[in-house]
Amino acid sequence: MLANPRGFCAGVDRAILTVRRLLEAQATADIPDGLPPVYVRRQIVHNKHVVADLAGQGAVFVNELDDIPDEAARAGIPVVFSAHGVSPAVKQEAQRRGLRIVDATCPLVAKVHREVLRYVKDGYDVIYIGHKGHDEAVGVIGEAPDRVLLIEHAADVDALEPRPGVPLVYLTQTTLSSDETADIIAALTTRFPGIAQPPNSDICYATQNRQHAVKLVAQESDCMVIVGSANSSNSMRLVEVARQALLEHGRAGGAHRVDDAGQLDRAWFDDARTVGVSSGASVPDELVDGVVETLRSWGFDAMRDVQTVEETMHFVPPAAVRALR
Repeated sequence: MLANPRGFCAGVDRAILTVRRLLEAQATADIPDGLPPVYVRRQIVHNKHVVADLAGQGAVFVNELDDIPDEAARAGIPVVFSAHGVSPAVKQEAQRRGLRIVDATCPLVAKVHREVLRYVKDGYDVIYIGHKGHDEAVGVIGEAPDRVLLIEHAADVDALEPRPGVPLVYLTQTTLSSDETADIIAALTTRFPGIAQPPNSDICYATQNRQHAVKLVAQESDCMVIVGSANSSNSMRLVEVARQALLEHGRAGGAHRVDDAGQLDRAWFDDARTVGVSSGASVPDELVDGVVETLRSWGFDAMRDVQTVEETMHFVPPAAVRALR
């Protein structure tokens, strides 16, 4: 049972395209010896295969801007910010050093950044539902670190100590589970009845669509395989959603996450007649194809697509990429 939609979302597609277009443009550039054609701060998306593929084409991934030599600024080597976004402090450091920045932040993540600024300007303190240390959360909180309180679970709500008399609003990381945030939001509204909420959910369309498709597939599957990296928040949420949905329908096979077909364990499927398959929003189709082919070789030779919605969302590339010839 193959869940649809799955795989790349518009934000991931845009970010990967950004790096590929820059690599193509830099192929004819006069680059000083010892410098790469493109730098990328952090993983462009949270998938090790995508990162390895782009690295093989010449992109160099760094953890921080400090890892980029000053010579890169003088040579005009592009530095790409990942789809997860960065804090203003990172942007200011890049500007101070004169780096040629190409910002591939997903527009839906950028929307949450703007929401933080707007609510803080209007006098609110922000309660941000997200995962501590995740690149997206770090960037969002960095917009106003003294005005944003991070929580991860419903149990964290009781420990919150907001400033007396200051209105509150909650915002969420885009890659979370709708079910997961529902419990947290319920706890927030119980403790803070007047808390404001954004006009529209911050959880992105692709995250919600993939979770919905996984729930439907779980109804007819004995177990499920989610393709995605361990540091991919949306992939890990899919595993949680799949596991819960299988339990609700009395399926004991469980949900398993793999980076690729090489991590499949045949013992997972000993008692299964039907296997559900999906993938996170940063997973290339060929990795899912590899999982499907391995399952076929193990006797699961009939396949059916479960289509929920057809995604038509498309984000234009960053202006710096559109300007390339």
